[in-house]
Amino acid sequence: MKIAIIGSGNVGGALATKWAKCGHEITLGVRDTTNFKGKELLNNPNTTVDTITQAVKKSEVILIATPAITAIDVAQSLGNTEGKVIIDTMNIVMGKGPSGFSNTTDAILANTQTKDVVKCFNTTGFNNMVNPVYNNTAIDVFVAGDSLKGKDIAKQLAKDAGFGECYSVGGNDRFELMEKFAFFWINLAMFQGQGRDIAFKLLKR
Repeated sequence: MKIAIIGSGNVGGALATKWAKCGHEITLGVRDTTNFKGKELLNNPNTTVDTITQAVKKSEVILIATPAITAIDVAQSLGNTEGKVIIDTMNIVMGKGPSGFSNTTDAILANTQTKDVVKCFNTTGFNNMVNPVYNNTAIDVFVAGDSLKGKDIAKQLAKDAGFGECYSVGGNDRFELMEKFAFFWINLAMFQGQGRDIAFKLLKR
């Protein structure tokens, strides 16, 4: 797949690296192609850098991994997103998010042309994207959104990143639930002192 990564920090960088090594074509979409965070990602195979609009134009899938408070500005900077899938990894934490929205994915939907927008890769830390395996077991991630196309792509990319399963938790009405689930992980890891090396796995009898 041709994937634009908007936000080349910890989360975007970890997923860009995993997907590039799987053979996906990665374009880092940045405001300034001569000065941006994550220049070392260009050492990965199948990875280039371009302006945000050009990265979006040449890609089928757009991953947004920027601070939640910038969700509206980033969505408006993408250019034409018709026919493309957007995967939102952001979370509103401690009230820092897009004005007028209870979650970042609704903000993206309101400011882009495509309706194929899903939330995924937001419920665990970037360290678990770098290494999603605990005691020989791959951890799980989750996806929400009305777009079946978006969900199918997110599930495939989760597998390609090394996760065990990517479970659907519902449609667009579950975006806020996904962010609350993310805060549950953040609460345990940061505020309750469990540390970042914790993760979730859905078990069945």
